[in-house]
Formats: sequence, structure tokens, C-alpha cells
Amino acid sequence: MTAAAAPVRSTARRLLATAPAALVVGVVSSLVLLLLTYVADKIEHVLWDGREAWWWRIILLTVTGAAVGLVVVFLPGHAGPDPAKEGLGGPPVPVGLVPTILLAAVLALAGGVSLGPENPITMANVALACAVGVRLTGKDSVQGWMGLAIAGTVGALFGTPVGAALLLSEMIGGDRKQPLWDKLFAPLVAAGAGALTTDVLNAPTMSVSLPPYDTFHFADLLTSSVVGMAGALLGLGLVYAFPYAYRLFEKVPNALPRLVAGGFVLGLLGAVGGMITLFKGEEQMGQLVSGAAGYTTAGLLLILAVKTVALLTAASCGFRGGRIFPGAFIGVALGLFAQRLIPSMPLAVAVASALLGVTIAITQQGWLSFFLAVAIVQDMKLIPLLCITILPVWLLVTGKPEMIIPPSPPARAEPLAAAAGRPEAPG
Repeated sequence: MTAAAAPVRSTARRLLATAPAALVVGVVSSLVLLLLTYVADKIEHVLWDGREAWWWRIILLTVTGAAVGLVVVFLPGHAGPDPAKEGLGGPPVPVGLVPTILLAAVLALAGGVSLGPENPITMANVALACAVGVRLTGKDSVQGWMGLAIAGTVGALFGTPVGAALLLSEMIGGDRKQPLWDKLFAPLVAAGAGALTTDVLNAPTMSVSLPPYDTFHFADLLTSSVVGMAGALLGLGLVYAFPYAYRLFEKVPNALPRLVAGGFVLGLLGAVGGMITLFKGEEQMGQLVSGAAGYTTAGLLLILAVKTVALLTAASCGFRGGRIFPGAFIGVALGLFAQRLIPSMPLAVAVASALLGVTIAITQQGWLSFFLAVAIVQDMKLIPLLCITILPVWLLVTGKPEMIIPPSPPARAEPLAAAAGRPEAPG
């Protein structure tokens, strides 16, 4: 063996050695997600089947706020860190918080809150992976176990490892001399294992059925860019309104009445917008597309407005959940509405462009938003068009904040005399 071949073989062996742990993390991440979804679905059927009257929506969302509030206030750990201040890649929380995090998420999902499972399930899987992994390989390996858990969860959520690879390519750091595919090897194994577990167990994934995009027209470049930027503007509206809504709910001094108030507002919104505007949006976006012919243009606009306010409310008042799933629903609703205004625009182009714009503004992650647009619409012929559409959209959103409340800066220490309530002695 030549001297040059030795490092190559050593690198391959090192990467191969990470595969078993990555497989386990990916499978477990998917199973935790599927268990969470299964329990939430069962409770949802008990609560909602045959009970869809407007007044029931108000009562049940208010009760859901109270139930989540009781978990947040009284159970150990208060269901983890403030969800408004967390994205998909936060630091691991103590493993003892996982039960309360999952319980709060199950209650919100089953009760019809307009948030997705992605944030709490990722937080739980990261905590579990790091708790076990650090015991096996030491504290220096925390970042590696975090990457495996995030990748496995994203692969499980979307039924494909592609989204995880694109997401991690924007997040991953480390040695710049190390090839990107060396860094992605173990996370891709975890993402593939998570996605295959989801597929084998026949879990639903995010997608809608639209007429295929058959023929490119130059006008599509203009209309897709306009709709994409409209989606980005709507998403940026959410981003900039988020801190104000958050501070408004913070005026309520305790999490329990805060969540009850938030649940009541969500119930009122559900009474106005209908059942289609409740829940995380995964199934509802398919229902909206299949039943779009039954909605007037004004009806689509109402659904779009109600869901947007519902996401803002749910994310601001303390419910545990993610913003990507309802953001995707908002993108689908905006695409359907845009196609009503521009009838010559292919429906697949309208929906994919709006999805791209909304999610890229909310997440500030171009590759993940691109992937969601293609994966949900399920039309590979859109890829060249979206590669152009994303450019003006990115120019609009770059440098803007994502939909997360930044952590409060640490308070400055007051002088001892002032803290004691006495005037300082003259210097």
C-alpha cells in the first residue's frame, strides 16, 4: 500500500466506524417521532371526531391552553426552554425534561394548536442522543451526537435524508480542511435510517397532489419571482410581528393564564377560519388543495389570514411546537390564492414559489426552504425554475432575522449601594 493510500483507508475506516451509532440514532429518532404522532393522533380523534362546531373549537383550544399551561407550570423542568427562543439546533437539554417536553407537545398537537412537531421532537431526540452518547464517548462528542439526532429527526419528519443533508450543510462547522462529505457521512446515515424507518412504517409525509408542471414558459420566471417575493414579504411580516406579539403575551405574569389566553384566541380564530386552519397543517394542506375549487378567492384569503395570525399567536404565547409545518401551510394557501389572481400561472409553480418565499423568510435557510418547496409539490421539473426564483427572494430576506426571539442580554450588575436602595457616597 502506498503512503498516499494509507490516510485514505484510515479515513474510510473512521467514517465506517461511525455508521452503527448513526443507524441507531436515526431509527430511534424516527420511532420517538412516530410514537409522539401516534399518541397525539389518538387523542385528537377522541377530542375532535364528531365535534367540529365553532363553539367546540373555542372551548377545546382554551382547555388545551390550560392543559399545556399546567404541564409548563407544575411538571419538572417547565417543559424545557422557551420555545419562542429555540430553533432546530439548540443545545441539548437535560434528559429528565424529555417527558414534559413530549407531553406538552402531544397536548398541543392533539388540541389543534397551529404548530408542528419539529422543534419539540428534535429537542427530545437531541437530549436522548447526547445523554447516551456522552456517556459512551465523552463530553467532547456532544456536537457529533447533536448532529446525528438532528439529521435523524429531519429525515424522519420528511421521509427523505435530502432535507437533513441540505439543512446540515448550512449549519455544519468544524475543520475547513475536512471534506464536506466526510462531515456529512454519519449524519446522512442517521437521516437515511430515520427516513427509511418512517417509510417502512407507512407514516404520512408532507406532500400535496397538484397537476404536473409540463412546459416551461418565460413568463413563469416573472410570476414565480413575484409570488416568491410576496411569500417572503408575508413571512417577514410574521418575523417582525413576532417580538411584539411575544411581549404582549409576556405582560400576563404567569404561563398558565398566558396559555389559556392564547388558546382562547386560537379558538376564536378557528371559529372564524374553520377546521382547515387548525392543527399543524400537514394533512390540512392536502385537504386545502383537494378542496380548493370549493373556496372562493375571498375564502382562500380568509384562510390565509387566519392561519397566519394563528401561527403568530401559538408561537408567541408559549405552546410547544415548531413553525415550519404551519409556515408550509401558509405557503400553500398563498400559492392557491396567487393562482386565482394570475390564472395563467401553473398551480404547481404558484404553490412552490409561495412555499419557498414563506419558509425562507421564517427560517433564513435557503436550502431547507428549497427542499420543502420541491418535496411538498413533488415535481422535479420545478427545480430549474426554483433555482432562479430563490435568487430575488434571497436578496429580499438576507440579513433579516429568523422567526426566533433572541435571548435577553444578561442584566448589568448594579452598584452595591444602589442595589441596597441607598444613595452612593460621593467619590
